[in-house]
Amino acid sequence: MSGRALSFGVVAEAYERFRPGYPVELFDMVMTYAGQPVRTALEIGAGTGKATCLFAQRGVTVTATEPDGAMLAELRKHVPVNVKTVQAAFEDLRPGESYGLVYAAAALHWTNPEGRWSRMAALLEPCGVFASFGGPVQLADPAVEEAVRAARAPFLESDEVPSPDGTPPGHDMQWPGTELQRSEWFADVQQSVIERRLTMSARDYVGHLSTVSAYLGLPTSEQEQVYSRIMRVLPETVEIAADITVHLARRRCEQ
Repeated sequence: MSGRALSFGVVAEAYERFRPGYPVELFDMVMTYAGQPVRTALEIGAGTGKATCLFAQRGVTVTATEPDGAMLAELRKHVPVNVKTVQAAFEDLRPGESYGLVYAAAALHWTNPEGRWSRMAALLEPCGVFASFGGPVQLADPAVEEAVRAARAPFLESDEVPSPDGTPPGHDMQWPGTELQRSEWFADVQQSVIERRLTMSARDYVGHLSTVSAYLGLPTSEQEQVYSRIMRVLPETVEIAADITVHLARRRCEQ
């Protein structure tokens, strides 16, 4: 797990405050795909519990794993009682109990690609469901987006996380669906998009940027400069496109 993956703990409270949660539509999509009741789930890289709450509040017994102690401490303030927490990176989890669902919310790209899918399969019951979901929070207005890009340019060329396997943005199947399709462990790979439009204040949008790994990687003095430069070019409130790309796959039943 990279240092950049562990950079979020310093902003755990901001992460909880400024990152949008997940809609019920996502839960329904995963359960429809499963085709049967899912009673137990393992979450990879749970952060402050944005997705944990979605599943746990609807009766799934969730084991939330997260390598960063500060993030886990924040998560424990918000989640229901049917959540078990484990401070561990995905690579440190040992096969033992298996689950009906294993999922990662905007966290899978931080895991080590080596042995990723055999390890994932070992955590799932036969025919169990794997889900990965997330997506960038982007400014909906191209003119505002361009102004922010120009304000950010002296410090950061881009604030996006590139595709881990180099799949181009326009490709029909995006990562991790591309890897799942090639994996001997998984079948029935599906990709869907849940469209979301949100409105937030300029201050909250900059608050959100303060939880993005690209900005967290800058020296503190540069972070302060880039946030104030961006703040100056934003209108009072901004429209946000926060579409969620969902990948679903099933562990092969015969393995």
